[in-house]
Amino acid sequence: MFIVISYDITSDKRRNKIANILKDYGVRVQYSVFECILEGNKFQEMIERLLKNYNNNEDTIRIYQLCKNCKKIIKMYGIGTITEDKDVYVL
Repeated sequence: MFIVISYDITSDKRRNKIANILKDYGVRVQYSVFECILEGNKFQEMIERLLKNYNNNEDTIRIYQLCKNCKKIIKMYGIGTITEDKDVYVL
C-alpha cells in the first residue's frame, strides 16, 4: 500500500519524535511529508506509534492511502522521485 503522510505538530519535541517514527516506515519527501510503502500489519503498527506521540488538541496528522492506479497518476514537478518499492533479492 502506498501512503502519503503529512503532519503539523506544534511542539518541537513531538515533531522530532513523529519524524523519527516515520523514518522507520518511509522516506521524507518534504519537511513534514513522508511517502511509505507498507504491507500487512506495518501500517497499523505505524499508526499506533504515531497516535501515542501526538497531541489530539494541538497537532494534525493526515494519512492518505493511494491505490496502485492512483499512484500511477501522481504528478510531480521539480527535483526528487516518487517512492518505489526496492527490489529485494534473496540468495
